[in-house]
Amino acid sequence: MATPLTDQEKRKQISIRGIVGVENVAELKKSFNRHLHFTLVKDRNIATPRDYYFALAHTVRDHLVGRWIRTQQFYYEADPKRVYYLSLEFYMGRTLQNTMINLGLQNACDEAIYQLGLDMEELEEMEEDAGLGNGGLGRLAACFLDSMATLGLAAYGYGIRYEYGIFNQKIRDGWQVEEADDWLRHGNPWEKARPEYMLPVHFYGRVEETRDGSKWVDTQVVLAMPYDTPIPGYMNNTVNTMRLWSARAPNDFNLRDFNVGDYIQAVLDRNLAENISRVLYPNDNFFEGKELRLKQEYFVVAATLQDIIRRFKTTKKGSHGRTSFESFPEKVAIQLNDTHPAMAIPELMRIFVDIEKLDWDTAWELTRRTFAYTNHTVLPEALERWPVALLEKLLPRHLQIIYRINQVHLDRIASLYPKDIDKLRKMSLIEEDGCKRVNMAHLCIVGSHAVNGVAEIHSNIIKTDVFRNFSELEPEKFQNKTNGITPRRWLLLCNPGLAELIAEVIGEDYVKDLSQLKKLNDFVDNAALIRDISKVKQDNKMKFAQYLEKEYRVKINPSSMFDVHVKRIHEYKRQLLNCLHIVTMYNRIRMNPTAPFVPRTVIIGGKAAPGYHMAKMIIRLITSVADVVNNDPVVGNKLKVIFLENYRVSLAEKVIPATDLSEQISTAGTEASGTGNMKFMLNGALTIGTMDGANVEMAEEAGEENMFIFGMRVEEVAEMDKKGYDAMSYYKRIPELKYVMDQITSGFFSPTNPDLFKDLTDMLFKHDRLLEDFSLNLLYYRYCMKPMCIIVTVFHCVTYGWNYSEK
Repeated sequence: MATPLTDQEKRKQISIRGIVGVENVAELKKSFNRHLHFTLVKDRNIATPRDYYFALAHTVRDHLVGRWIRTQQFYYEADPKRVYYLSLEFYMGRTLQNTMINLGLQNACDEAIYQLGLDMEELEEMEEDAGLGNGGLGRLAACFLDSMATLGLAAYGYGIRYEYGIFNQKIRDGWQVEEADDWLRHGNPWEKARPEYMLPVHFYGRVEETRDGSKWVDTQVVLAMPYDTPIPGYMNNTVNTMRLWSARAPNDFNLRDFNVGDYIQAVLDRNLAENISRVLYPNDNFFEGKELRLKQEYFVVAATLQDIIRRFKTTKKGSHGRTSFESFPEKVAIQLNDTHPAMAIPELMRIFVDIEKLDWDTAWELTRRTFAYTNHTVLPEALERWPVALLEKLLPRHLQIIYRINQVHLDRIASLYPKDIDKLRKMSLIEEDGCKRVNMAHLCIVGSHAVNGVAEIHSNIIKTDVFRNFSELEPEKFQNKTNGITPRRWLLLCNPGLAELIAEVIGEDYVKDLSQLKKLNDFVDNAALIRDISKVKQDNKMKFAQYLEKEYRVKINPSSMFDVHVKRIHEYKRQLLNCLHIVTMYNRIRMNPTAPFVPRTVIIGGKAAPGYHMAKMIIRLITSVADVVNNDPVVGNKLKVIFLENYRVSLAEKVIPATDLSEQISTAGTEASGTGNMKFMLNGALTIGTMDGANVEMAEEAGEENMFIFGMRVEEVAEMDKKGYDAMSYYKRIPELKYVMDQITSGFFSPTNPDLFKDLTDMLFKHDRLLEDFSLNLLYYRYCMKPMCIIVTVFHCVTYGWNYSEK
């Protein structure tokens, strides 16, 4: 049974979570019961908690619908410039609580559900995460949608409605096991199918040259069915749209040969078309050149561009709509979230040239002015390079267009740099080494008017290293747009105690303008406020400890330091470095059990791509170390290690507010930005990290004295790569490191299979530069063990929790 809010708590929460009025509550209860009866066809005798969740979701959605319709009507009448955010991933998480907060209904709903004798938290836990993303790229897209709606921008998110999202991770006998994420099995109350806007998408076929130009003929058609999800802004009556496409086979799919073929098999083959939107590819920062993936990428852009052009042509200003494309870039801005939607560039050219009959130069000018490209990674293995042979088979007309774009581009380079064949080769869209491939990043740069990295350091690397030739050619094109987070989900929703405390001190306007958090500097010496912040943190830790005990059957000490490292498992994110430090701390305790040691609970979470052997081995090592550490009586409660199974958005909302120390320890120059670092800082955690990604700007804003920075800088990493890395020298020079490595290689953590972690230790000795930073991080970890740092410095972490999305 939920505990009712006291009058004092209600007064405190009026500004942030909405007003509780008697009429509001009565209306919500009436609507809830109506949906339970008429929508779900249940009564209170047989309804399940899931039924109650759906009744509440439909009740809250009712409050969205009027605003949603009015917003779209306003856009139609005012005809503003529209922003289209194209992304293969939208990692939305749960919708219910976020919607209640943005509509100002949270408190009224809490009270209504309490009066109905139900538990709000139990109902919220019924909702499936919409896990349509792998990590930061997809979550950034979700945060942008919230921020654009809050700013009142006419913005649309376009992606794929995957039937199966990012896999559910189970840990069995220490190993990661993947299970399908059937997130739609109970239905999705937030989406609305729009079959009236279903569109055809073409594949395969051939190109026919005619007097009227090129024609793409004999294609296979797949239908794109749109599903719309409302995206409410915070307390501003704006409700934007995220439109996700689902693949459908046309009714005549494979049935044209029915009279000579197998009707049953033809119907079964419809699955081949519908597989396009079946499952999210679970690889991030790794390019997988599969035909299905290329189909997904073209499917979303082909359907989206038809939709964009339909909307552009249909305008209230002018009775017959638009017939000229001259104003297209003034009315349409398309942002490419990494190279995944890059086929939008040749597709828009195909529409302009082949269908709308514009001349090439006009079409190219309009295309370049319409597109902008966000780069998300500098890792070579992550950059998309599609084989020419695959494009020729799947999208023959688009390959022709890419070739022509490339020819015009190379002619320009040749005129600027005569006889510089090497520059031509490096800047070409087509890579000729071995298998001919199309470099999609080069296509995006050439076809866009703006290119941005996602943190200052990342943008500089793009300009001076990865895309240096392009940057020298068009320096004005390259920009920085540091990633950001939405404070609605990552403070108001997940940490209401802290959000309310801040609102009491500086007012609630900071919810839309985080720069106002600087006002907290006036209270930096206010002992009562620091005590209150500390109490909020301790309450969050207690709540998370209870959650772990309930869900994972793990008991931890809520008074210990919560040292948290949660993100996708990858070599460059260096969960392995953290693991070596855990073993070092374990050894120190065993060698000197009576020495003073601040109790610490190390929490590591994240998913490894199913085919990524090394990442899966890192998980296995962490779980093996946890088994030894957690069961050693000498260590007791001084050190505990938890691997957080199935890390996802809804779990992040629980662990981030409870964190004392945030681990952001990637090799300098490898993490494009990171957004988890900002979420932890906004919730008052201290950061230990390298000078990588957005850590650099966080240190500039909050002051390096309020972060624990260690490790090589980007320049030092580059210098080491030049002169060569000798792991063995660190192994011989640092006794603690030698002892840790010997334990792992000798089978101390895997007694039944001593060679289990050989691949990991071989990597550490031969390839990875991790041991250099291990030697540098020992000093900082010792410093971080001082508990007063948590309380004294937490203020600066809250104060400078910037939201670059809305700056």
